[in-house]
Parts: sequence; C-alpha cells; structure tokens
Amino acid sequence: MSSAEHKAQSPARVRVFVLTVSDTRTAETDASGKAIAEMLTAAGHQVTGAAIEKDEPARVAELVRQQAAIADVDVIITTGGTGLSSRDSTFEAIDALLDKKLPGFGELFRMLSYYELGPAAMMSRASAGTIGKVVVLSLPGSENAVRLAMTKLVIPELGHLVQQTRK
Repeated sequence: MSSAEHKAQSPARVRVFVLTVSDTRTAETDASGKAIAEMLTAAGHQVTGAAIEKDEPARVAELVRQQAAIADVDVIITTGGTGLSSRDSTFEAIDALLDKKLPGFGELFRMLSYYELGPAAMMSRASAGTIGKVVVLSLPGSENAVRLAMTKLVIPELGHLVQQTRK
C-alpha cells in the first residue's frame, strides 16, 4: 500500500496530550505548549489535556507512562528538556520508555533546523517513538523549533503515524 493510500485510511482527528517540561515555564509563559495546542486544534485534532512538569526525569517518565495508558490518548507531544544542559533530561526519561524508536523524526528535524540555525542544530535531541499504540514526540522547548516541527513534520503526518501505530 502506498503512503497516499495509508494517509487516506488515517484518522483525520487524533487525541493528543501536550506536556511542557521546564523548570521555569508557567501556564502564562508557556508559549511552546500553547503553540502546539493551537496548531493541533487548528488542524482539527483534539487536545485531551496539557501539563507543565519540572525537568525531573522520574516524574516526566511517570507522567508520560500514565498518559500512554489512558484510552483517550493517541499521541503525547512533549516540549522542552531535549538540549544538552545538565537539567535537560527529557530525552533520557522518555527514550527508556519507548517500545519502538523513530530515528527519522529527529534526523529530519535536525536537517530542517540546520537551515535556520546552522551547525548548532546538531545539539537538538528531538525524538519520537511509540509506547504500545501511543505515538510519543519530543520537541525542543523553543517556540520557533516547535512551530517548525509542527508545521513541517507533525501536522502533515500525525494521522498517518497514529494509523500505522494502531496496526
């Protein structure tokens, strides 16, 4: 079956939980989490919930694990904690939970980022994979990075990702 045929069979609306991982962001200052939710809603998807969690790996992992077990969540999108600083631990917390990894997501994101940032794009640890039948996408905390990933990668393939994960 071709990619176009898969997409034709993909759900037009998926249910997404948005998690911002940050030691400093609040509901008022979380531009990246808001951007994700707004872009999902504009594309016809449903945001089932959102949270802001400090960059504590055990807590992030537990929250992602809980959301992956909820029947009304198809996708979890995280923003933040994917850099190289000592406090950035989202990659490790989530990577340990993934049943399947989707390395192409991070590779494509870094390639797209390269055109905007140059070689600094290599420092992003944006990643994706699945926990059971739930897609998990980890994006950087920058609003510009979130908008790039959502526009070029996530929104165009979200239904297709869910369709393939459900098989």
